[in-house]
Amino acid sequence: MQTIGTHNYFTYIITNKYKTVLYTGVTNNLKRRLYEHQTDSNGEKSTFAGKYNCVNLVYWERFQYVEHAIAREKQIKGWNRKKKDDLINEFNPGWEFLNRDVVEGI
Repeated sequence: MQTIGTHNYFTYIITNKYKTVLYTGVTNNLKRRLYEHQTDSNGEKSTFAGKYNCVNLVYWERFQYVEHAIAREKQIKGWNRKKKDDLINEFNPGWEFLNRDVVEGI
């Protein structure tokens, strides 16, 4: 993944295969975090994302500063489902699962 300055932080939204549940999170390593969500979904299901099998990336934003990524995560988490759907539709109209893009390098 190409860096912005010296740091990369991501706000992201993942969903289950039926696209019925959304999970919004923040990380400094999107590839690793997606792997962690997949591992939890296949194993203990100890997190919200794992319990609801949210492993499919449908939206992401990159930030240079962690404070900006966290603020954006909080903003999105405060939105209703329609507003989140609209954000995803603007970024990813087909709601394609973008995990492969992350593995191959955004």
